[in-house]
Amino acid sequence: MLTRRQGLKFSAGIGFGGGLHMAASEPSAGAEISAPTVKTPVNFQVPPGACDCHVHVFDPARFPYWSGRVYTPPPAAPAELAALERALHVDRVVIVTPSVYGTDNAATLDGIRQLGPDRTRGVAVIDEQTTPAQLDALARAGIRGVRMNLEQAGVFDPQASAKKLEATAQQIAGRPWHIQMFSRLSVIAPLKTHFAALPMPVVFDHFAGARAELGPQQPGFDVVLDLVRSGKAYVKLSGAYRVSNEPPDYPDVAPLARALIAANPDRLVWGTDWPHPDSTVVPGRKPTDIAPPIPVDDGRLLNLLAEWAPDAAIRARILVENPKRLYGF
Repeated sequence: MLTRRQGLKFSAGIGFGGGLHMAASEPSAGAEISAPTVKTPVNFQVPPGACDCHVHVFDPARFPYWSGRVYTPPPAAPAELAALERALHVDRVVIVTPSVYGTDNAATLDGIRQLGPDRTRGVAVIDEQTTPAQLDALARAGIRGVRMNLEQAGVFDPQASAKKLEATAQQIAGRPWHIQMFSRLSVIAPLKTHFAALPMPVVFDHFAGARAELGPQQPGFDVVLDLVRSGKAYVKLSGAYRVSNEPPDYPDVAPLARALIAANPDRLVWGTDWPHPDSTVVPGRKPTDIAPPIPVDDGRLLNLLAEWAPDAAIRARILVENPKRLYGF
């Protein structure tokens, strides 16, 4: 929900072609910041207006983490995010509120302000206490959707998910927003009719929770393909390392990506999932202990898109046109 500090006025950042950079008023403006997760140069022409549709920012010094979190990521500031997108030649970005902040969207809104609301959008986390006035304030600050993280919440019961989905849809009804879901196929598939009846789009994170090693024929993936084909659902081609056990090129993800592209390239977007937080439960590691991020080469991740979609026109739809439509750029 919107907190007191989220009600502060958000000023625009300053951007430039070929990537993002900090607002001139920020303390770190002008400093050259590296992008350590980009180890491999991008090997294709990234179209102007390309968007990274799934990232997070973590700033616990200024925006403390939620006490009920299940893991603790290290800081990942907006300046570092700007450096990442410059290195990838990406012009736009969508910041998603992570589970460690609960329903406090302050860090996400601050990231939008710092990177510039003309080039940045956000996806918030809300609850039943979030008021219409707070939703209005989120919209003015650049929020274009809300996220239901059923994986982090441990909600794997389709009936419970259906109730939460219906309540969220009613709460944001009438707004040009979408519902973003982080879940698994066994939860998504039984809800097909619910998704089809929603008055707003649904967006599935990270290949809709499919497992790469099981391929496009795995139970439930046909439901996702049908929803994508009908235009009702979007899928994020993001977090390949979350659905595959074959780093660093994740070859088993390619059949999933190509099946989705064949179904409807107008309902796909791409994202890095930077800074690759690791919420895995590790024996002996407390939720308050720092969990190192998953080691990922973001340049290599972006290059995979050119393998999945060798047609430059289709890549432009995935990187530019679809995010423009979905997030209102």
